[in-house]
Amino acid sequence: MRVFFLFTLFLILITIFCRNKESVNEEIPLRSSPPFVVIHQETLYVEISDTEKEREIGLMFADKLIENCGMLFIFENERQHSFWMKNTKIPISIAFINSKRIIVDIKDMEPMTENIHISRFSSLYALEVNKGWFNKHNVVIGDTIYFHF
Repeated sequence: MRVFFLFTLFLILITIFCRNKESVNEEIPLRSSPPFVVIHQETLYVEISDTEKEREIGLMFADKLIENCGMLFIFENERQHSFWMKNTKIPISIAFINSKRIIVDIKDMEPMTENIHISRFSSLYALEVNKGWFNKHNVVIGDTIYFHF
């Protein structure tokens, strides 16, 4: 019972600390284990956005993104995807990832802009992190990402 309580508390804390959304008061469903990705032996805890509504909101209105946390967008189809930073307060780096889980493009995006950022190649996933995280951890196009959901 105590282990279950501690595990549940851990899930709640990950949800609260990875993304601080004061302006959007939606319930975030808890999963059986916290989702994460691994790149170069670096672990990133991620919030999953796999519905159209979740993808439209993304990290809008978030005041901060904790280091080693991010948002993983999962799409239905592998194609070129586009993102913008409308109502997004924090600078972000985004990696576009294909169905083989290989990074096919990385872009930096400035907060509160409406510039469109389109992946150079088809992708099935997009991973948003704090701006500069990929550079800091030597993550480049061609690297493979491992998912744990």
